[in-house]
Amino acid sequence: MMCLESDGSSSGGPPGCSGRLRVSAAAGAGDDDEEDDGGGGGGSGGDRGCCGRSGEVQTLSGAVHAPQGGADKAAAAAAGAAPPSLGRARVAAAAILSVGNVLNYLDRYTVAGVLLDIQQHFGVKDSGAGLLQTVFICSFMVAAPIFGYLGDRFNRKIILSCGIFFWSAITFSSSFITEQYFWLFVLSRGLVGIGEASYSTIAPTIIGDLFTKNTRTLMLSVFYFAIPLGSGLGYITGSSVKQVAGDWHWALRVSPLLGMITGTLILIFVPAAKRGNAEQLGAQLKARTSWLRDMKALIRNRSYVFSSLATSAVSFATGALGMWIPLYLHRAQVVQKTAETCTSQPCGTKDSLIFGAITCFTGFLGVITGAGATKWCRLKTQRADPLVCAVGMLGSAIFTCLIFVAAKSSIVGAYVCIFIGETLLFSNWAITADILMYVVIPTRRATAVALQSFTSHLLGDAGSPYLIGFISDLIRQSTKESPLWEFLSLGYALMLCPFVVVLGGMFFLATALFFLSDRAKAEQHTDLDRLATGTSSNSEDTAT
Repeated sequence: MMCLESDGSSSGGPPGCSGRLRVSAAAGAGDDDEEDDGGGGGGSGGDRGCCGRSGEVQTLSGAVHAPQGGADKAAAAAAGAAPPSLGRARVAAAAILSVGNVLNYLDRYTVAGVLLDIQQHFGVKDSGAGLLQTVFICSFMVAAPIFGYLGDRFNRKIILSCGIFFWSAITFSSSFITEQYFWLFVLSRGLVGIGEASYSTIAPTIIGDLFTKNTRTLMLSVFYFAIPLGSGLGYITGSSVKQVAGDWHWALRVSPLLGMITGTLILIFVPAAKRGNAEQLGAQLKARTSWLRDMKALIRNRSYVFSSLATSAVSFATGALGMWIPLYLHRAQVVQKTAETCTSQPCGTKDSLIFGAITCFTGFLGVITGAGATKWCRLKTQRADPLVCAVGMLGSAIFTCLIFVAAKSSIVGAYVCIFIGETLLFSNWAITADILMYVVIPTRRATAVALQSFTSHLLGDAGSPYLIGFISDLIRQSTKESPLWEFLSLGYALMLCPFVVVLGGMFFLATALFFLSDRAKAEQHTDLDRLATGTSSNSEDTAT
């Protein structure tokens, strides 16, 4: 047993030891089930352990020197400049993972790009069309915690590649389903959700272990830019391939081919990154606690809980708007008599193409704006990350409301509101991931990403597409069937989205209240884990 204790008064104790901490090298040095008494979240948030200037550690029996072998030597070496080839390899790995994320969302939103044709082909109403996305997300969120558990304990790039190969095969097969088997098409979307869950859960943790601080923020920004980029390309691919081939089924045969190529590239070029490598722990950490204990620790992490709830609000809005906005704008043009109602396939509408292009550009602009604003605000306040997210959410809610006001008279005005609203909404994606990396210790990150993914989908886009379609159908049942009420009913249902976005902004403000204390707690446990690992390695060197 090795114990650390620091009384850390502001006048006498070493910096960073404002609380009372104990760590056992034999068991659970990385566990955060016990709260520190000092509330180490003060203004610094980044204190690094309890060592004095001479490398001494304050223990119950006095001062001892911190171990200089094993992990500490590795940490010191890691602190130096990485070889250029290693830096390029890490960037290349992050780029491949980002391309894979693009394909995940391209496949997901290709269906939304040909939604009118799917409704015509299978003869389903709005609620049936919304069920496609709901079943996809439900299977996704059920599988995410399982892959999170596996990702903290087994080879992550093998899991990623198998997931991509699986959903690629299912998507390709679903393109041959005939109109009598809508239930089978729905089932295929559920299976695709299982395959894509492996990627969204594990890939960000690999990037988190390859980079740190501002570089990690940049790389996560690129990775999460893939969400709007892939979503936009899904609309574009679905609409364009349908028009070229004259059959919407061909739109589902593009992403599987690209997925097989990307899965192979991940197997070959993405390194098996050590868990906690970016924190310079010097040796690969593996989860030493049970899954239930990890879950308990995450639920007690207030910043993590509130940011996950905020992510759920984002997911609710993006899932509903992404599924229904192109169809809503088409119905608006039918009412304004600038377009005809679709009665035969292929449905000739440019709204999916335009909306996809706007989503791609606003995704890039939003992620870059969010990362840049956060970097600048960090110079002013240490709570910059959640505050920037809150401002983006609240601003987005205003322009999302204006979409439904403008669409009644001006499609161009609606697109302008979509542009600004999406830019503000997309600004928080990479920042939210960075918040998680700050407040969760390395050996729990895959589980944390999985739980956050499960929560955000359960409370967000698992039900929002179907809920919007159900409300729309419900309103239309009580009115006379007409193009006007098809447009108005869907607009009234979509008005639920800005209210949920405001709620998400409130959750980000709540995150800001606890961010510093939770970040400091995670950093302290990471440092103590490194110290325990170093002591263990030093003992092994001595025995040898």
